[in-house]
Amino acid sequence: MTKAISVRFLDRTTPPHILTLILLAGVSALAMNIFLPSLPGMTAYFETDYATMQLSVALYLVGNAVLQLFIGPVSDRYGRRPVILFGCVVFVIATVACIYAPNVEVFLTLRVVQAIIISGMVLSRAVIRDMFSQDRAASMIGYVTMGMAVAPMIAPAVGGALDGLFGWKASFWVLAILGVLVTILAWKDLGETAVKSSSSLLEQVRQYPELLTSRRFWGYCLTAAFTSGAFFAYLGGAPYVGTNVFGMDAATLGLFFGAPAIGYMMGNFITGRFAVQFGINAMVLTGTFLSATGLFVALIVNVAGFSNPYTFFGFMISVGLGNGLVLPNATSGMLSVRPHLAGTASGLGGAIMIGGGAALSVLAGILLEGRNSALPLIVLMAVTAALSCASAVYTVRRDRVMTTG
Repeated sequence: MTKAISVRFLDRTTPPHILTLILLAGVSALAMNIFLPSLPGMTAYFETDYATMQLSVALYLVGNAVLQLFIGPVSDRYGRRPVILFGCVVFVIATVACIYAPNVEVFLTLRVVQAIIISGMVLSRAVIRDMFSQDRAASMIGYVTMGMAVAPMIAPAVGGALDGLFGWKASFWVLAILGVLVTILAWKDLGETAVKSSSSLLEQVRQYPELLTSRRFWGYCLTAAFTSGAFFAYLGGAPYVGTNVFGMDAATLGLFFGAPAIGYMMGNFITGRFAVQFGINAMVLTGTFLSATGLFVALIVNVAGFSNPYTFFGFMISVGLGNGLVLPNATSGMLSVRPHLAGTASGLGGAIMIGGGAALSVLAGILLEGRNSALPLIVLMAVTAALSCASAVYTVRRDRVMTTG
């Protein structure tokens, strides 16, 4: 459908309310980073090393990536509602199991299972694309992700405070409770928006080449992947930088860690307000260049010897701003290349984006291990941001050729 239809809150015979979509996406973001300030303490608890414990982020992202390859086609075939509800229930079970994990190997395995909550984030975007046209969808995705940005902005601070008061397990109890509440909300409010396909699931998967042969899909996808890649590298390396380079405790690190989310919320607000007026390509170009500029300035500042928590985390706001401008608009572009495959496109694009993010998260940990400087992380993020700029320029040029040709 190309325009919004009647929506009644807590009436599952109508499409879901935007609040439900925000919360579904928010829980997925919360699960990714609420416990990050606890990583040093969890390393001691499980009697392992930081690089191994840091895999709790990377494996969660790998789980996200792999699951998205299937979530999209399954939702195109059977509908958004059953896939989201199933994902919520499994997430709650896996989260409680994390609390009682007897060793780090079991914990890391459960983190992969926990990643199924990505269905809420992936399909909230597909639901919006089911309801709106391209530019309007970008605007609505911007509003959803602006609300969702509250989760990663406050999560590290909350996680750090919970760790200080009750230990690392408290963050997972909070996730489990929120998971139950969101499951109930989705059951009551989430009406189906997809037109169910008559194709089999195997036939749905076979439609991937239709997307993979589209240069515009790849352009938007790689732009989103490289832009978010800088943020995922930050997720993998910032806890180490805060703890080992700047000597922060968990609570202080939690407060500083949310800096990118401030910019992310700003970028999402700008997208929601101006995407329809200026179009998704202008937003994508602006976002990539703002992110890259901020990181290259941060690099210069660090090399000049002015590295401290305020300069390091302060410049990360530009990363969040760039993500807030790029991701809703690039996602809308991906989903609009083949509108009848919106769920598949959301899943495939998300898998590529998060799979790359997982690799960068691990690479950040490797580059920082044993070092007493934030420089390796900043260099990695700056290079990734530069690649996002190149991808954005290519995509916009390709789109203009398609439009004028």
